[in-house]
Amino acid sequence: MLARDIGIDLGTANVLIHVKGRGIVLNEPSVVAIDKNTNKVLAVGEEARQMVGRTPGNIVAIRPLKDGVIADFDVTEAMLKHFINKLNVKGLLSKPRILICCPTNITSVEQKAIREAAEKSGGKKIYLEEEPKVAAIGAGMDIFQPSGNMVVDIGGGTTDVAVLSMGDIVTSASIKMAGDKFDAEILSYIKRQYKLLIGERTAENIKLNIGTVFPGSRSEEMDIRGRDMVSGLPRTISVRSEEIENALRESVAVIVHAAKTVLEKTPPELSADIIDRGVILTGGGALLHGMDTLLAEELKVPVLVAENPMECVALGTGIMLDNLDKIARRKIV
Repeated sequence: MLARDIGIDLGTANVLIHVKGRGIVLNEPSVVAIDKNTNKVLAVGEEARQMVGRTPGNIVAIRPLKDGVIADFDVTEAMLKHFINKLNVKGLLSKPRILICCPTNITSVEQKAIREAAEKSGGKKIYLEEEPKVAAIGAGMDIFQPSGNMVVDIGGGTTDVAVLSMGDIVTSASIKMAGDKFDAEILSYIKRQYKLLIGERTAENIKLNIGTVFPGSRSEEMDIRGRDMVSGLPRTISVRSEEIENALRESVAVIVHAAKTVLEKTPPELSADIIDRGVILTGGGALLHGMDTLLAEELKVPVLVAENPMECVALGTGIMLDNLDKIARRKIV
């Protein structure tokens, strides 16, 4: 049996793996639970995510990726190894080639860390590709023509904005403002406003269920539970969509500013194409209520959410795996 080529979207929040010929076979949270006393990995992925904020002192649930790059090398390696072994993609005598995605402006040291982690987890040859480019391909854009395509990929740790033409990035920006920061803003707003401590998962639920970033576009309420900072006892409060819009306003403004900066640096001919074709939103952040409306209003161009925003990068790696030999000729690792 020959090893199959695999594409990995190594995200801050989720890891998605695409196996050539089989499609997306894995989509799990980037979380690893470790026993501090023995340094043994207890759980990986969804099972470990259930433990976040709910473990005894000797067990820690770690997210080894921060802002789109590796924060804890050994844990990332253990996580990748676990996922790759689970998929059974190695051949008897051969190892798979791995295509892995990274944010646009990471340093060569950070690139090397990603490459090494993939090699140690069982890859033969490692190819690195920039996330917005792969996301654009996965969203169905034809980026290999001499015309402008713009993609805004809002992930868990980073937001990548890029204008693409002729199969490559013309102008881009990568900022450390994305889903995780939104959760943190909601968390600190509840703490400030209601003197109530809530966990990361509760903050994420608020964002998904009643959150919006466009003023007046959603009006819903949700009951949340947490620990009262004054009495130390559990307490339930009710929060509204308007409050969440207010809490996220500054963070979202940073993303809008990055998109405007990229457009300002774009050659005029490509800008004209973007007005015709619009901007494509990908990544988990594209699902945040009102994000497309807000960007369309601020950038004065049509903004469309990709069909499966969460899976765009993984789908893109699948398309690139089919053309891996062409990529390999272009950049040998």
